[in-house]
Amino acid sequence: MHQRKRKLLGPVVNDRSMREFEAVMMSQVDVFLEGLSSSCQQPSTPVNMTERLGYLTMDIMGQFVFGYPLNLQTDVTYRFMTDTTANFLLNIALQLPFLSKARISNFRRLRALLRGKSYRSTMQKMIRNRFAEGQDAKHNLLFMTDTLRVSDDEETFIEEIRSEATFFLSAGSDTMSTCLSAVFFYLSRNPDCYRRLTAEIRSTFTNSAEIKGGPRLAACSYLRACIDEAIRLSPPVPGTLWRQQVSGSDRNSTPLIIDGIVIPPGTHIGVNTYALQHNEAYFPEPFTFKPERFLSQSLPTGRLIKDAFAPFSLGSRGCMGRSMAYFEASLILAKTLWHYDFVQAPNDAGMVGESTYWNARGKGDRVNEYQINDIFGATHDGPCLMFKPRAGNITDVA
Repeated sequence: MHQRKRKLLGPVVNDRSMREFEAVMMSQVDVFLEGLSSSCQQPSTPVNMTERLGYLTMDIMGQFVFGYPLNLQTDVTYRFMTDTTANFLLNIALQLPFLSKARISNFRRLRALLRGKSYRSTMQKMIRNRFAEGQDAKHNLLFMTDTLRVSDDEETFIEEIRSEATFFLSAGSDTMSTCLSAVFFYLSRNPDCYRRLTAEIRSTFTNSAEIKGGPRLAACSYLRACIDEAIRLSPPVPGTLWRQQVSGSDRNSTPLIIDGIVIPPGTHIGVNTYALQHNEAYFPEPFTFKPERFLSQSLPTGRLIKDAFAPFSLGSRGCMGRSMAYFEASLILAKTLWHYDFVQAPNDAGMVGESTYWNARGKGDRVNEYQINDIFGATHDGPCLMFKPRAGNITDVA
């Protein structure tokens, strides 16, 4: 089933598809930039990047999956959709698979209950709205879902699509929010890296309109290195993606051997992403933000880094949206750094909502590590940053 869906959905997330979707993505990034402009008004206010980027990435995915304007960046109506509470249950089921043997069959219903009736009804509304537009509607991922139909019953089909769409929304927005929040965090705390990246962006493009998909954006090697280093340190899916060899299958009759060790069928095995990407055998000074490590061409150092870097997973279950993720992150970061300068909020704290504060410091000795919590994806808060228009670039916000 996974292979069939991957084959059908692959064309929706390839480079050509991204070029068709770029104008829609760009329009959402422009709204994000306008929001940063508002925060620059005197007195300037701290911006919680987790919150702001969560709205941006969910707006992008709402358009990408459904062609539907959620407008989280400008309207509070659908902001409840960024709540990740239900993902805790997904992570419990993933890390404690014996629960499935205990016939705890209501996980899915409980997750839906935690998300709330509003989430469910909104998803159904977006799905019905997309199907009502017909086959000639604008490009989006749901356009492909009719080929996945396994039921002729309309309500059953809507439920199947809702389940798939819930995954795509969270996979594309939560992970991207983590990636971007981490990049902003580490840049705000590493001034040399910040200066080098802004110099690359502002010397590559002469105006904001030039920042778009293509060779020039792809050639910003330090931008890509900063993204890679941020998701190495703070992987959007930080836990262990468990796998097992299927028992009772003829094609799996040959013993599974890993590094000389025979793994019995049915055994759950996995490598923790966070641990792997902080292994000093592959990444010297593993808790230090050093984007230049990804620019190394020397052997065997460069090859080791490439082989051990797995934030998108590996093999047949590797993330299909990898190209889209890099393009989206590059576009958002380049646009932001073209227009604005930013620094940490005073005292490493800033307003979150209207009443609480977020502390930017890490735990123990690693006070400059961006804090993430594993709930299959990652939860986080901040960083809180102060923005101002870059000198000499007051206009041309979009």
